[in-house]
Order: sequence, then C-alpha cells, then structure tokens
Amino acid sequence: MQHTSSHSLLKVFAANGVDRVFLVPGESYLGVLDALNDFPEIDVVTCRHEGGAGFMAVADGRLAGRPGVVMVSRGPGATNASIAVHTAQQDAVPLILLIGQIPKRDLRREAFQEIDYQKLFGPIAKWVVEPTEPEQLAEVAFKAIRMATSGTPGPVVIVIPEDIQQQQVDQPVWRAPEAVASMPARGPMEALKSELAKAQRPLIVAGGKFDVPGGREALQAFAEAWSIPVALSFRRHDVFDNTHRLYVGELGLANPKAQIEAFRSSDLILALGTRMGDITSQGYTFPDLPVPAQSFVHCYPDDHVVGLHFTPTYGLVCDPVALIKELTLGAVPSAPAVREAWRQQLSDLASSHAKWPQVSAEDGIPFVHVVEAVKRHAPEDTVICLDAGTFAAPVYRHFKFSYPPRLMAPLSGAMGYGTPAAIATQLRQPSSKVVCMVGDGGFLMTGNEMIAAVERKLPIVFIISHNRCYASIRINQEREYPGRHRGTTLFNPDFKALAEAFGVKSVRLSNPDEVEDVIKQAMDCTEPMFIEVMTSLSSVLPKNGNSFFEKDAA
Repeated sequence: MQHTSSHSLLKVFAANGVDRVFLVPGESYLGVLDALNDFPEIDVVTCRHEGGAGFMAVADGRLAGRPGVVMVSRGPGATNASIAVHTAQQDAVPLILLIGQIPKRDLRREAFQEIDYQKLFGPIAKWVVEPTEPEQLAEVAFKAIRMATSGTPGPVVIVIPEDIQQQQVDQPVWRAPEAVASMPARGPMEALKSELAKAQRPLIVAGGKFDVPGGREALQAFAEAWSIPVALSFRRHDVFDNTHRLYVGELGLANPKAQIEAFRSSDLILALGTRMGDITSQGYTFPDLPVPAQSFVHCYPDDHVVGLHFTPTYGLVCDPVALIKELTLGAVPSAPAVREAWRQQLSDLASSHAKWPQVSAEDGIPFVHVVEAVKRHAPEDTVICLDAGTFAAPVYRHFKFSYPPRLMAPLSGAMGYGTPAAIATQLRQPSSKVVCMVGDGGFLMTGNEMIAAVERKLPIVFIISHNRCYASIRINQEREYPGRHRGTTLFNPDFKALAEAFGVKSVRLSNPDEVEDVIKQAMDCTEPMFIEVMTSLSSVLPKNGNSFFEKDAA
C-alpha cells in the first residue's frame, strides 16, 4: 500500500468503522479516488447525482451510528450535495461531506468552480475545514468523525485542495474513544424521582436518541416501571412499540386538537432524547413557551439544545438512555391510582386517530389502501423508506411500528430522499425487506439510484403514487386559493416503462382489486420490483375546508 496523504485520511476512516462511501467522481479529488483502490474493505457506491449520493450517506449514517460519507467534486458537485448537509443537520445524523477543491495556490482568486465553503455550509454544518498541508488530512479526518458524532450528531464538511492529496506522509491509526455517559448529581436525581412518584398525569416525549443499541429496551423498561405513557417526537415512530399499552401517539403535523389539549393537561413532561423542535412542540405551543405550565424535564446530551426554547425545571445535559437506566434501578414506588385513567384517555385518543379509514374514490386508488396492504403482508423485519409528500401520511398516521420494523423518513421534509435511502438501507441491512414509497414528484427528483438495485441485485420494493400532482402543495392551494392550481400539475413519463428500462420488474395498478395480490407478491420477491399505483387525488384534497390528513378531519 502507498503512504500518501489520501491514504492517511482513508486509514483513519477505516479504523473508525467507515466501510462504505457514496460518491460522484470528480477530477478535484483524484488522489482520494486513487487511494480507495488500496482499501478493498471500503465499499464504493458510484452514483449519478450528488444529491442522491448525499441522501444515501445520510441514511447510512443513521443506520450505522457513525458518519455516512459522501465524496463529491468542487462547485456544482458540492452545491448539488448541499441538500444532504441540510438533511443531516435537521435529522441529527452524522455525515461527512468530502469535497475536492482547487489547488491551494489558487484559493480565494475566484478560480474555476471555486466556492468559499465556510460561507456556504457554515450555518448548517457542525464544522467546515479546509486543510492546506497534506500532513493535516489524517488529523482532520479524525476530528471530523468525533465532531459528527458528538452532542447533537450532524454534518461535517472536509474540503481538500487537489494538490495536497498525493504527498508521502505518516500513516497514523487513530480510533475515537466512545463517549463516557455523564449523569446529574445525586440531588437533582432524587428530586426527579420524587416528581415521578407523585405525578398524576406524567407524559414521556421520546426522541431519536433512543435509536441506539439498547435504547428502545431501556425506554420501554423505564415507561413500564413508572407507568408513564409515551408519545414520540416527530417521525421517530420506531423507537417505542406502537402496539404497547403505554404508547399514546406521535407529535407530528396533524395531531387532533383534543389529543394536544390532553397532552397539555399533563402535570409532568419528560422530554427525553428529543430537541423539542417546532413540529414536535406543535409550533412551539406545547408546552407553554418560554416557561411550561407543568414540571418540565429536558434531557439531551448537548447544552445548546437543553433549554433552547422551553425553560426546564430539570435541564439535564446527559445521555437519556443512561439517565433512564439509572432511574429504573431499585424499587420504584407504585403509581398513583389516577394514572391509569390518564393513560387510558391518551390511549383512546391515539387509537381513534390511528384507525384505518374507509375511503373510496372514482379518480384512482386511495393510497391508504396500498399502505394497509403493505402492513398486512410485510415481513417482521421490514424497513419503510419514505420520500416526502402526502402519499406518506397514511404511514405516519396508521402504520404501527414495533421494532425491528423501522421507519426511514427525512425529518427535514426533503423530497428525493426515498429512493436513495432505500438503496443505502438495503446495503446496510441486506437481510431486511426494504419498501420504498415515493410520490411521482419526489421520484423524479432522484430516482436514478434505482439502477443500483439492479446492479447489486437488491430486492427492494419501489411503490410510486402516481396522481400527476404535487399533492401536498395542491392541498394548501385548495385551502388558501380554491380552484387556483398554477404550478402543481405534473406531466409524467410512463413510469412502468421507465423502470423496465432500468431492468426492474414492473407492475401498474389501476384497479383497487389488484392491490392485495400484487403487494403480497412483492413482499416475497427476491429481485427489485417497481409498482406504479394510479392513485386518487380527490381522496386527499380538502373537503369542506379539511383534508383527510389535516387536524380534526373525520
């Protein structure tokens, strides 16, 4: 093996568990590309667009628990990949974006394709670094891994001038130590236990920090020990069993007013492992801003996050998994008798909201029927990869997740995520059944990544909702400007023929009676399969001022 600066960077990556990179090649990082030849343990996934490559890396980072890595060229390549940086920041996913840069002698001369990446990515990345000496590459790689995974995980951008990638340098093998969980002092812990014991209407709001080995089990054990209902933060459906008696719903985009009012009547809120962002907090209205009406516990391992919006009674900058394990040790006092009635009230509201609807339409198949069929026939280890769009609402509202089934959906709401996320997920979890659901708008924002499923024989089921519309925006148009739909109607290709051109087995569904059999066959398929569903638009548009997927809809 050679001993170039690019080798030193990749050696640190490999030593810290990076076993796959996603890239679109470029002449500005030829040194790194060449060095990859000497690391056969690192799988190279060659992509056709930097946005898709970035989404793959975001999904991979979320599943692997260490940085997903995407490599792109300067200028256009970097700007194409920026959507992944934003998604990683919004979703709290560790990501490293490596960008080839112009030669260091030409920096800040407005050279061909030059960008000042500190200015471009500074507001959304945890760290942007542009080394200027080859000896710095290993050190930069090591710090990038630590930065991307510490506190609130997120994106790091490494910018490497093309003329510092090939020099002979030392080859250190540095491994980042695992973070040691810190705990609050004994005084606050005892006070918190007292609060837990006396609360009559406590509520846990659990977030993505429980998506770690042992996290889900610890959360369930804690909730059961203290008899506390569990609501999940935005799009974190799979961190707590949705069929458990203590599960009381997700805080998302379309919670009924009655449910939020019930949550608001709690006397103790434990926001554990969640940033309590605008959607989880219902536009910063739950709990009260800036001082909650009830006792408010906020636990997250980042002092920037704890108390950022809501003033906590107990602000705990620590690992929420370690915290609840400590709170579950020893004898736990019996819950107040009134707590069971409180749990039942919240459970009934959640069950009513999640009940599968009876929907019919004359203009196509209601997509909720497809989702219901997937739920019936999906294997136990199914992973649902969702793009952004109205088609996904039935999954969020009705599809009950009970791990190991997983939900891979962008908290950022980024369209184009679904197909690349499905590829990365199937590569990372080859024994799982991966189902990708995407709208006709989002599919053509990426979609070309489907060729990787053919190349690598990945048995992904791609399901596209074809209603010739940007339906989420159409819903808002219809509500705000009835009958005026400029810009949201789509003219589409023949998706079935397109998928077949990629080499994917394809089916088009136009009749509701066909759904059940085709979905059942798809779940048993051992090769990639594409299902185009001619879906109903009318079934999701507002009726009498409400959409089926909006608050307080019937």
